[in-house]
Amino acid sequence: MSVKKTFYGATAILALMLAGACSRGPVVKGTAPVPVLTARAMVKNMPVLIDPPPVGHVLPVLTVTIRPQIGGLISTVNFQEGQEVKKGDLLFTIDPRPSQAQLAHDQAQLENAQIQFDREQKLFADKLISQDEFDTSKSARDTLVATVEADKLNLEYCEIRAPIDGRTGSLQFHEGNVVKSPDDVLLTINQIHPIYAAFAVAERYLPEIQRQMRARTLAVTASFENMVGDAPQGELSFVDNSVDTATGTILLKATFPNRRGKLWPGQFVQVTLQLDELTNAVVVPSQTVQNGQNGQFIFVVKADQTVEQRAVKTSVTVNGETVVASGVSAGETVVTDGQLRLAPGVAISDKNQPAASAP
Repeated sequence: MSVKKTFYGATAILALMLAGACSRGPVVKGTAPVPVLTARAMVKNMPVLIDPPPVGHVLPVLTVTIRPQIGGLISTVNFQEGQEVKKGDLLFTIDPRPSQAQLAHDQAQLENAQIQFDREQKLFADKLISQDEFDTSKSARDTLVATVEADKLNLEYCEIRAPIDGRTGSLQFHEGNVVKSPDDVLLTINQIHPIYAAFAVAERYLPEIQRQMRARTLAVTASFENMVGDAPQGELSFVDNSVDTATGTILLKATFPNRRGKLWPGQFVQVTLQLDELTNAVVVPSQTVQNGQNGQFIFVVKADQTVEQRAVKTSVTVNGETVVASGVSAGETVVTDGQLRLAPGVAISDKNQPAASAP
C-alpha cells in the first residue's frame, strides 16, 4: 500500500505543477518590458542620390603657363607666390633697354628711308628714274615700317601681364635671372573661381542622368575630410561622349562657384549627385529597418506598448534616413534599437521617455 500511496502522491504533485504553469499563460506575456529606443515615422522630401557617392578630384577651369616672348634680364617681379591676380595685372618686367635701343635705331633707319622714298617718288613722277628703282625704294621703306612695328611689339613683351583671373603658383625665376624665350616657364596660373570636380559613375546611371538633364540642372555637392562649414554646392556641367570600356564608367564634371576657395586643384572629394527628389515621402531612421528570411521588416509600437512586426518595402537611403514605400504610415512609432530581444506581442519600455517618479 505504501508504494501506491507514493505513486499517487507524486502524480498529484505533477498535476499541480502543470496546472500552475498553465495558469501563468504564455511566457511572453509574463516577462518584463524590453527597453528599446524609438522614433516616429516622418513625412519629408528626400533626394534621390547616386549610391555609393563617387570619389572625384578637383580641376582648375583654366591653367595658363607663363613663358617670356622675348629673352632678357628680369628686372622686376610684381606679385607674391600664391597671390590672386586679375587679368591684365603686371607680373614681370624684362629689362626694356635693349628693345628701346633697337626701336630707336630702326626708327632712324625708317626716317632716312622715308626721305629717300619721297625723293624717288618725285623723280619717278618726272620720269627721271625707272620703275625698278622706284619699287626698290618703296620696298626698303615698307620693310623698315614693319621692322619698327616689330620693335614696338617686342617692347610691349617686356611687360608680362596675367592673361586670366586666377591664383599664381610657385615662382620659377626671380629678379636678376636671365630668361630665354620661349623655353623658360616663369609661372603657372590656375583659375579656381569657378572650379571643376571630375568624377566617374557606373554606366547604368547614364540614361537617368541624360533624362534628368533635359528637364533641369542636376545639383552636385562636394565634401572632403576635415571640412568646416557647409559643403560646396555646384551643378553638373559635363558628360563625356563615351563610356570607358575598361571600367564601365562614364566621366562627369561639375562646376562649383568656389567663391570662398574651399575646393583646391588636385584635391580629392566625395561627390553627391542628386538625380531626383521624392516629395512627401515617409521616412524612418535607417537602423529601424531589419532584414529577415521573408524580406525587410520594422517593429511598430502599438497603443498598448507592445510591438507589431510589419513587412515593409524601402526606397532610397540618405544620411541615415530610409524612405518606406509601404508598410508604415507617417506618425507611427517604430523601434530603432533593441530589436534583437523583440517578437510580435512583446511589451516594451521606451528609453526615450523619462522614468516615472517613485511614490
